[in-house]
Amino acid sequence: MKETLKPKIVAIVAAGGTGTRMNSALPKQFLELSGRPILLHAVESLLGLKSVIQVVIALPAGQIARARALIRRENWAVPVKCVRGGATRQESVRLALGRSSQQADLILVHDAVRPLCDRETMQRVVSAAWRTGGAIPAVPATETIQRVSRAGRVLATPPREELQAVQTPQGFHVSILRSALERARKARFVGTDESSVARWAGHPVAVVAGSPANIKITRPVDLQVAELILAERTKGVAPGRRAEGGMQMRIGQGMDYHRLVEGRRLVLGGVEIAFEKGLDGHSDADALSHAICDSLLGAAAMGDIGRHFPDNDPANLNRSSLEFLRGVRRIVERDAWTIRNVDATILAQRPKLAPHMEAMRRNIADALGLAPERVSIKATTTEGLNAEGRGEGMSAHAVALLERTT
Repeated sequence: MKETLKPKIVAIVAAGGTGTRMNSALPKQFLELSGRPILLHAVESLLGLKSVIQVVIALPAGQIARARALIRRENWAVPVKCVRGGATRQESVRLALGRSSQQADLILVHDAVRPLCDRETMQRVVSAAWRTGGAIPAVPATETIQRVSRAGRVLATPPREELQAVQTPQGFHVSILRSALERARKARFVGTDESSVARWAGHPVAVVAGSPANIKITRPVDLQVAELILAERTKGVAPGRRAEGGMQMRIGQGMDYHRLVEGRRLVLGGVEIAFEKGLDGHSDADALSHAICDSLLGAAAMGDIGRHFPDNDPANLNRSSLEFLRGVRRIVERDAWTIRNVDATILAQRPKLAPHMEAMRRNIADALGLAPERVSIKATTTEGLNAEGRGEGMSAHAVALLERTT
């Protein structure tokens, strides 16, 4: 897409799926992919487009609270709204469009269970939709497709060169999609996707190259394939970086200090510890988690925790620092870094921390997607010396190793 072509985009995420074919009681958009709900992967991929000014997620009423709770934990700069969908996907998209920003030029409609769409595919859709009014990504059929009767007999064999598997996101001028959906509602026409409704309403729809990796997760095997694709991506070279061969390794260090005060909980490594004082801070003031965040960001040369999770942001008030760790993990992994190990030390005179060490270790390993044996947590006193020794505060020091194939 040309640099001068910057339409304002609202992304609508259709998230009305169930877990039936996944053999799961949990709706499939909330199942985890690489330790994170599929829905969040899908939304984050859309936010990779700088022209997106809003994301609207259409869900069944009973799933809205769960989705909002997940979104609150994210530090997305673009507003993400959850709205109640309808009885069909088509009606859900129409209702979401009605709740979208009036400033939008284009609408992208995306499946909540397509978590791996790359930016290049989305840019092709946006560029073609902006030129023609509507566009969809698709990949050529690689197998012979038969039309089969309900009785199980072949009716016809369409020419394979004419067949393509349609994906999302699908892009449309706002006025085109709005009028097509409204006409379809009045005529009681139901299409298989947004492009079929637009074509029924007389609008041309361009086809651009999709991506084989842009899979839709509907069965357990799809989730397994998505895990493999995502693992392979995190091992690759970040976009725009030159591949030089070999392995790049980085070491980062982090340190965090908080004052002990009355009336606060004492939280370290996500574990609440019974004590007469707690650490003072905007979030839960988990010095251990903060030090590890800084060690990881330092190794990746991406600033510090205050840059990514500022203490003047109301969204971070009393927030669990394990969420910061998960966020930092995503940040470094997006830049193709793999976390190899973490070693941290807590400096505190009291209380005794040894009974809580294993729980801290498990929490941190889980937040970073590591095996527990790759996380080391230690504690020491300062023999009554300095502020830690006088019981005025606690500090934590951490070292992390990152690796990237180049």
